[in-house]
Amino acid sequence: MASVEEDFPRGGTTKKPAESKIVVQRTEVDNLFQSNEQAETKKRRGAAKDDGKKLKKQRTEKGKDDGLTLNAAAKCVEILHIKNVKEGMLMLGCVKEVTDFEVTVSLPCGLPGFLSIRNICDSYAKLLTEQLDSADTEEICSLPHLFYPGMVVRCVVAKLDISKGGSLSIQLSINPKLVNKALTSSSLKAGMVLSGCVESVEDHGYIVDIGISGTKAFLPKKPVTDIHDNSDELKVGQYVTAQVEEAKNGGRVARLSVSPPTVAQAWAESAQGWNLTNLLPGLLVKATIKKVTKHGLLLDFLSSFSGQVDFLHMEPDQKSSYTEGSEVRACVLYVEPSTRLVGLSLRGYLLQPGTRVETCPAGVDRIGEVVKDCKMSSMHHMSGAMLELPDQTLVFVHRNHLKEANVPANENRVMAVSAHTCRILDFSPMDQIHFATLRQSVIVKRFFRYQDLQAGQVVEGTVSVLLSHGMVVHVSDHIKGLVPRTHLSDIILKNPEKKYNEGMRVKCRVLSVDAENKKLYLTRKKALVESSLPLFLSYADTRPGRVSHGYIVSMKDFGCIVRFYNNVKGLVPLSELSSEPIISPQEIFYVGQVLKAKVLQCDPDKAKMILSFKAAVEGDTEEAAMPMFDCEVGQKLEARVLKKLLNGLEVAILPDENRAVLPTMHLSDHISNCPLLWESLKEGDNISNLICCNKNKQYISITKKPTVRWILEEGVVAKDFSEIAVGMQMIGWIKNMLSYGVFVEFPYGLVGLAPKSAMTDKFISDATAVFQLGQTVVAKVTNLDEEKRRFLVTLKISEVASPEGDAQTRLINGLKERRAVTEMLASRENNRGLQQQLAALSVGERLKLTVDTLKDSAATFKSDDMAGATIMATKHHVMGVNLTPGQKVTGVVLHADMLTSCVHVSILSKLLGKKKSLTEGSKYKAMMQYVDKDFAVVSLDDTAQLTLIQTSNHLNEIFRSESEKLKAGMSLAVEVVEPSCQELQGLPLVSWERTAPNRQRTTSENQTGSKGHRFGEMVQVKVKTVRPTSIQVTLDDGSTGSVHVSEVLESSEVCGGSFPTSLVKVGSEVTARVIGGREASRHRFLPFSHPKFTYTIPELTLIPSKLDKNADIKPVRAEDKLKSFKVGADIPCFVSKFHPEKNSLEVAIDPCVTGTVELLAMITDPKDANHPEKLYKLGSAVYAKVVEVSSKPQRLVLSLTGVHELEKGSVTLGMVTHVQPHVGLHVKLPFGGTGTVSVTDLTDTYRPNPLDGYSKDQLLRVCLLASENGKWQLSLRPSRLNPQHTKPVKDLEVLSVDDLKKGQIIRGYVKSVGEQGVFIRLSRSFTGRAQLQQSTKYFVKNHKVLSEHLPLNTLLTTKILSIDKEEEFVDLSLLPADTGKSDVLPESLGLPLRLSGGEKKKQDTLKKKTKRSVSESEQKQAEAQVPKKKKKTKKARAEDSDSGVEVYFREEEDKEDGEEPKSDSVKVTESSSGPSRLQVAAGFSWDVGLNSLKPASAVQDGDSSDGEDQEAGSKPQKKSRHELEQEKKAAEKALVQREVELMDPSLRPQDAAAFERLLLASPNSSLVWLQYMAHHLQATQIEQARAVAERALKTISFREEQEKLNVWVALLNLENMYGTEESLKKVFERALQFCEPMPVYQQLADIYAKSDKIKEAEGLYKTMVKRFRQNKAVWLSYGTFLLQQGQSDAASTLLQRALKSLPSKESVDVIGKFAQLEFRYGDAEKGRTMFDKVLTSYPKRTDLWSVFIDLTVKHGSQKDVRALFDRVIHLSVSVKKIKFFFKRYLEYEKKHGTPQSIQAVKEKAMEFVEAKGTEAAN
Repeated sequence: MASVEEDFPRGGTTKKPAESKIVVQRTEVDNLFQSNEQAETKKRRGAAKDDGKKLKKQRTEKGKDDGLTLNAAAKCVEILHIKNVKEGMLMLGCVKEVTDFEVTVSLPCGLPGFLSIRNICDSYAKLLTEQLDSADTEEICSLPHLFYPGMVVRCVVAKLDISKGGSLSIQLSINPKLVNKALTSSSLKAGMVLSGCVESVEDHGYIVDIGISGTKAFLPKKPVTDIHDNSDELKVGQYVTAQVEEAKNGGRVARLSVSPPTVAQAWAESAQGWNLTNLLPGLLVKATIKKVTKHGLLLDFLSSFSGQVDFLHMEPDQKSSYTEGSEVRACVLYVEPSTRLVGLSLRGYLLQPGTRVETCPAGVDRIGEVVKDCKMSSMHHMSGAMLELPDQTLVFVHRNHLKEANVPANENRVMAVSAHTCRILDFSPMDQIHFATLRQSVIVKRFFRYQDLQAGQVVEGTVSVLLSHGMVVHVSDHIKGLVPRTHLSDIILKNPEKKYNEGMRVKCRVLSVDAENKKLYLTRKKALVESSLPLFLSYADTRPGRVSHGYIVSMKDFGCIVRFYNNVKGLVPLSELSSEPIISPQEIFYVGQVLKAKVLQCDPDKAKMILSFKAAVEGDTEEAAMPMFDCEVGQKLEARVLKKLLNGLEVAILPDENRAVLPTMHLSDHISNCPLLWESLKEGDNISNLICCNKNKQYISITKKPTVRWILEEGVVAKDFSEIAVGMQMIGWIKNMLSYGVFVEFPYGLVGLAPKSAMTDKFISDATAVFQLGQTVVAKVTNLDEEKRRFLVTLKISEVASPEGDAQTRLINGLKERRAVTEMLASRENNRGLQQQLAALSVGERLKLTVDTLKDSAATFKSDDMAGATIMATKHHVMGVNLTPGQKVTGVVLHADMLTSCVHVSILSKLLGKKKSLTEGSKYKAMMQYVDKDFAVVSLDDTAQLTLIQTSNHLNEIFRSESEKLKAGMSLAVEVVEPSCQELQGLPLVSWERTAPNRQRTTSENQTGSKGHRFGEMVQVKVKTVRPTSIQVTLDDGSTGSVHVSEVLESSEVCGGSFPTSLVKVGSEVTARVIGGREASRHRFLPFSHPKFTYTIPELTLIPSKLDKNADIKPVRAEDKLKSFKVGADIPCFVSKFHPEKNSLEVAIDPCVTGTVELLAMITDPKDANHPEKLYKLGSAVYAKVVEVSSKPQRLVLSLTGVHELEKGSVTLGMVTHVQPHVGLHVKLPFGGTGTVSVTDLTDTYRPNPLDGYSKDQLLRVCLLASENGKWQLSLRPSRLNPQHTKPVKDLEVLSVDDLKKGQIIRGYVKSVGEQGVFIRLSRSFTGRAQLQQSTKYFVKNHKVLSEHLPLNTLLTTKILSIDKEEEFVDLSLLPADTGKSDVLPESLGLPLRLSGGEKKKQDTLKKKTKRSVSESEQKQAEAQVPKKKKKTKKARAEDSDSGVEVYFREEEDKEDGEEPKSDSVKVTESSSGPSRLQVAAGFSWDVGLNSLKPASAVQDGDSSDGEDQEAGSKPQKKSRHELEQEKKAAEKALVQREVELMDPSLRPQDAAAFERLLLASPNSSLVWLQYMAHHLQATQIEQARAVAERALKTISFREEQEKLNVWVALLNLENMYGTEESLKKVFERALQFCEPMPVYQQLADIYAKSDKIKEAEGLYKTMVKRFRQNKAVWLSYGTFLLQQGQSDAASTLLQRALKSLPSKESVDVIGKFAQLEFRYGDAEKGRTMFDKVLTSYPKRTDLWSVFIDLTVKHGSQKDVRALFDRVIHLSVSVKKIKFFFKRYLEYEKKHGTPQSIQAVKEKAMEFVEAKGTEAAN
């Protein structure tokens, strides 16, 4: 029955019962066969017998199997389904993906499998374990080294796991022991192809684990290198498929081969002994087709085994050739051992082993693609269907994917659909086909793969699980993302589980996605999810001025780091955090906080960005003032001007009065018209023709640019990024200009980047100077980045086409705007007269004028009609006309400027002639007459017609230089478009293009063109401008020339610090001579050329000697000039430029030669280093020394410090380049020199950390000592730098051995510590050595102890023991005895001393002392019981007898206590042994138990016996006289005794009468009353004692509060011991009414505690801290109580409560008191920590330090005490207090320390005094 169950899974529902029976039979036979085989192996019979048997067995097995196969011919060949996969099943797989710990394997029929790193092989697992244990990283091969995608492997199903979602996960193993489990060593045959893993690497080959126990398989090395394309060796754990070449010793030794040809042709033969038990996947077999079905083939192979080939594994192009009986070659795909199902493949890529299988198809990655219009090509029952995509590709749809998940299958319905839409799910390498799905739920999914997600997207998901570091959210079935803990909410959630639970739907935003590693990070921060600000997905999105939401990831001292999406992050410096100054960002911000940040600077190349919170907030407030309203982009608007802003207009959009800003640059397409329109508009004016060009939640953008308005009205505009296409042409405006290009903004807020290279057809050097901000441009899209939603555009005129008639339309619009400005200005009330007249003027209008003045060949005129206007004509417009002031002329208007009230006219006759009519289309040559920014007035040939044109023909046209712009006098070719244009006020409308780029003068200007100037020519020039380094002059012909600063004065007359150019005045006329010229484009000086060569820009000289006509000046080349300079020579130069980045100064010697001066050769004082340029003003003359000169390459290095080379003994400036502890400082010197400063040459007085205070790039004055191999030895000693002004040198320079003397005390720095001793640097050239035994008084086994305590450059004082002058060896000692300093090793290490005999004894006695002090401190506990009243005396005794554990705060107290008479202490002990029953606040003790009281009966007995005696004595008896005398004497004695007793206050009364007498004398004394009560209690007269107490309360005066309280306490004590709970409660309540409640509570609590009523005491304390929470004492007593009970944690909690309840000024004291309590009753360590914390915050509380010291002395180790004293003596408090602490330190050391430690304290005190002295001196 069991076997039936075992086989059920294979059959499923389709198999017949009969079939399953047969299966059962077969299984039994096989099991039987298996067991026999195993038995035989064990017995190890003769090999021949074995073989014979085995053959028989196989035959019988085959026969049976054959019979079974015939019966078991399946009706339908199915593909392999996951439900049919069982553990132990063998499969052939293909590696798909390899990670560090797991390999994803593609199995047949699209099944995925996972191979864990643990399931490779035993040897690899062992290697991993060793690796983990040993923790050293010896190389181990990771999985990516062992496996590669496409590798074919044989594997076995090791385990079927059920994943969280309930689906099965196939865990595989390639361990040969499992894969080849069915093989035994005896069944090994030559020719078999097996899989194995390399077990170990040997010299000549590899031991391969093939999983057969008892068999060693060896693979020789040579053939291996042929197969593995990389000729690397195989590694342990590497998988190999090899053929058995031979098997020896009954299969115990096998030799393998892996050469591809042999393995590829190795067909499995029957003779190799294969059977259904040991059949392996991957074997190549020859098979016969037994049956061909629609869904696959049934085959016979290896004589009679049957197997199946499903339709996925038939060669697609050979399907027709498969016929029954034909022979085929097949590869075993999978073997199911329990049901004997064998799957085969006929695909070619599996029949050639060793070839790599393609893991992804050629071409594009189609996974996740949704494909429409697919046709169903075939339906395979029980398996699935084949679909044909539109491109003829076949894909397979599994039967589960033909329908939705929970819907019953209906194949007919699927077949009936003519066209399907499918989604490609995956590619199966084993089947070489894509798998797809028809499930609508999967097809419509937005996100199928991680690649489908982008940062910034808002997604919805389901909460899967909450982890400590965040929350996992499933966006879809296969995509999950992590919401990090800080991103769960806008604030940090302490208990996220309260907000989120599993299965909850949440809305998140993608922070970043890494598709390759399948990592997705999301945020739940509401501020980020709902942010409507632009998202920064990459640095390209972050343009200066943009604002976005980001979150803080870390806070540093220099600011906050804010992150956006995709790891885009930037820094908000401290100054930009807030408008308020912030010192510590940690106090104000927190990690994860979302804030608006504005970009200030951004460098996308370096991925750096500077942000501001401040600017973002300030920007918001402006925007917040403008509420939003609904308006569509493209909607026409009208607005009223509310306010004129600096760069725009604040307007109210009518009719709703909603506010918006209209930037100035958006007023017109013509940049020059924008400021005019802004100027002419005033508050209250209405503006029409506005249009909305973009809107978002915060604001709307409006524009008045006619071109933009036109494209929006026409609708020729992209509304969204998705509508943009490459090649599309759009109109936009320049939004921002950066060094790498310009950003162009288009309607709907789209922004494209025009890189520098795509801005213009011309070469440009500076991208920011080409266009103007706000300029309208035409752009063409060149590149699109879908992922980041960015695009690039080109603005090149050659690549963008301007719309037809665009230039004319723009001209008309521009002129309309100009007219509107004119009208508005004219209509203003204060401008009525003149402005209206100016407004009425039009171009070409003729005026009657009178000549007013003539100056510089230009003229001004007057007109009777326009008083107050300036009417002028330039020299071009009066040329050839002779004018005299007062003459009447006619002028033609060229331009009327309303703002300046200026009219430009021309009186040229050709413009004033009779106008000739024009015809449309006729062409003319036009002359530029007047240019006004974007517009120009031209005259058409000799027609006397004037008209207006635009100065640029194309929106994108740019002018790099002035020469390219249109100027008056230029000629153009024009064509008449309209002879008389209405919009141009009747002027002709023309189109134009340039004829000649250069300016040409016409004959009417009757002037000959400048021919240029020759070398040596004398010219008259007029000074135009004077700059520090040059003078610009105008020559006669109007051209410009320049004079270099060096060509103004004779070199002999140049004075240092003078400015030669300042001697020449602007406007003066001087004679000059041409000495060269400059290139027009690059301004490079051209000294000379061909004699007839002329210069367009001449270079001139004004030096008198050169102006002499007889002087023969020759042009000098730069090389010759350089050669004339000699090193060390002084030459005059002129400061021309300072380069801050190089820190160098450029000086000019003449126009063609410049020299450089480095920073160190420029200044002599380090203070000038910050701003050296201030010393040398531009154009000033300086004398410099030549340091270095070379003509090739041209180089001239100069010095301004007066020296040109480094000399020994001189002092110069140097710059620190490197601080190296074992060397000192590396210094860069002037003139290319370098040097080092040894640590001993840094100062005259050595200091502990010599290199502190020196840093890279620091400037220093250094003294040059000596030069070795080009390197200088330097010194910073003041005695070297300023020998005259130095203080005495403490640590002298050691220059030679003679400077040293034996016995001399000398200081030095530790150089190194080794086995030979401590090496100490005494100077830069001398090093001494202290041997180990001379280094410390302690015995050290290893020099490492010393090296730990003597780091490099430790300052030590040493004594010279001996000097070997020949070898220059210096022996030193560091012993305290020699140096007088403390030992180099601290005492705290506890090292043994190197002791002499005498010292040993001392050591022993010291040990005894320490023991005794310990025992004495134990006695302390007994002394602690002494009543509180006698505290002072107790301290005195402790001082005498104790080991110094209790020390005094005040010295005076010590003295008083010492002088107190001893008798006092005797009294105390007596009185304390007296009435010790009642303990009250005054100091009584009532702690004796009831057992010490005599019971009442015993007292009565005593009394009665007394009575009997008295009776006996009362009988009269005769007494002798002597007896009577004796009696008399005794009576007298008794009387005296009685009197003495009554007189002595210290004697206690013995009876009630005596007490009554005493009470009469002092009724208010609670002491007497209490003694009286105690007297009754001794007689156990409880009621009488109560009555006495009640009497006392009535008798004692109400003023005596303390006395009354004492009685109440006694009564409480009485009730506690002898009364009931009830009676105690009543007394307590009465006491509260009559006394201060607080002390009563306290006393009762103490009573409870002493009588061990812990519960009651605790309850009472809880009431007290509630009722008296402002009282410090209550908290302290409760704390004491808790600590005495051992409840340390409760005490800590109480302290926290106390700190919250008490005023903050009390906090320090309370913590201090609690810390003391911890020391006394709790954990001393905890107390120490508490003190540490308080004293760190309040270091000046010396009272607390004192207490801390006392407690540490009492409870801590000597090491702790010393450490504490060392801290205290370095406090920054008054000298008086430090002195007190030093005294205490010294006393402590005297008591517990050694002579050395005492000396150390004295030294520290001396150091302190010295330091204070030097401070005072400074």
